[in-house]
Amino acid sequence: MSQDTTRRTDGVGAAGAADAGHEYAIDAERIEVTYSDGTRAVRGVDLQVPRGEFFGFLGPNGAGKTTTIKTLATLLSPTGGAVRVNGFDVASEPRKVRESIGYMAQETSVDPELTARENIQFACEAYGVPRGERAERIDELLDLADLADVAEKEADEFSGGMKKRLDAATALVHRPPLVFLDEPTTGLDPKARNRLWDYFRRINEQGTTVFLTTQYLEEADQLCERLSVIADGEIVATGSPDGLKRRVGGEILDIELAAAEGVDSGGPDDPRERAAAVAHETDLFADATVETTADGITVTARDARAHGTDLLVALRDEGLGVTGFNIRAPTLDDVFLAITGEHVDAEDEAADEVAP
Repeated sequence: MSQDTTRRTDGVGAAGAADAGHEYAIDAERIEVTYSDGTRAVRGVDLQVPRGEFFGFLGPNGAGKTTTIKTLATLLSPTGGAVRVNGFDVASEPRKVRESIGYMAQETSVDPELTARENIQFACEAYGVPRGERAERIDELLDLADLADVAEKEADEFSGGMKKRLDAATALVHRPPLVFLDEPTTGLDPKARNRLWDYFRRINEQGTTVFLTTQYLEEADQLCERLSVIADGEIVATGSPDGLKRRVGGEILDIELAAAEGVDSGGPDDPRERAAAVAHETDLFADATVETTADGITVTARDARAHGTDLLVALRDEGLGVTGFNIRAPTLDDVFLAITGEHVDAEDEAADEVAP
């Protein structure tokens, strides 16, 4: 999205960037965050996010995502490295950084007893938006958040998705050129999530740089131009979603197997272990990765499509019952599994790290 030359480049209104010609909204070198008990939560993270980009920041539970985003937003102080946000140094100019960013936390901060309009009005007052500009700004944000028709209703009557959109609107009242979204769609149903995605796209299309942390891999795939994967406090991969998927290598063959009654799971007679052994021993695939799953095996190989049916025949000849199979392109979940060795679980990843 950042390559769209027709887009405004000043953010939704560009509140106070230090240098309009500065190339990066975020320019961080070797960020270190060590807690008081000696735990190294972030270890030498480098991040460069160009102005206007929709950037994703992903990682398994406890990887360092929330610590990093809080450091960039001046909610935590780095113990090492150099960080500039919108051209301001987070260590020496934290107030200027905060004035130039929006921050949407995982939990909404809207007042349920106020209407949508009153919530945005209150945010305008808190951020010091000039009085003469507030009415127009409020109408603009209500329209952007698709809440103009319910502007006079109390937020307590809103659905979770509507509250999230209103919360994001309050974070944009001062027209920051950069907004941080910390797992903004957690707990929303798919319909509400899709509407919030549309909202974030509109924000970005108007020129706002978006920094998104998310536990939903589909979300990053749909929204982000580029993303970084963090694991154990270190960046382990950076690139476009498609580019990272190509790193997995080839296509993926998922095979479901009939369960064998009375056989110990993981033992030598487990159908999954037997099928994995067949996949390895047949030499059908070049440089294949074979893994057992809950109900079968997964084969990742560049020639998975070409030799998938041959493997099914080999499994049948070994007396293994195949109940289903599918050949597909890699997903970001496969990227996580390949890079970090674990899946991201949207249900279990409720909290990223404990604050220092």
